[in-house]
Amino acid sequence: MIERFHPEGLPTPPVPLSSATKAGDFVFVSGQVATDHENNVFVGDFTREVESTLDNVEAVLASAGARPDQIVKIGAYLSNAILFAPFNEVYRRRFPQAPPARTTVVVDFGHPNVRVEIEAIAYLG
Repeated sequence: MIERFHPEGLPTPPVPLSSATKAGDFVFVSGQVATDHENNVFVGDFTREVESTLDNVEAVLASAGARPDQIVKIGAYLSNAILFAPFNEVYRRRFPQAPPARTTVVVDFGHPNVRVEIEAIAYLG
């Protein structure tokens, strides 16, 4: 059975996607960026941008009945390689014990204010 989820209280994404899809014991979270409850992209401190993005990932996970400690894989996308070190500082704090597998790549978002996007896969079994 496949189910689609979107967190209550967060705006509907402006693009055609499901915030999360649950298939069997897995939850797949679509890429999240740092936005507020009105879909405004966060502009400011990069550390806060990463924290907000991870908060959004966690909200989507929760809507599908998953927790951050069930994440098995993260896909992280950064707008510039110089952001790897500050991204890793936040990531290390948020996943202090046995962090999930991760791929991090540098991309051109085509949006001047987006510097990080994070997707996740959680295992519920």
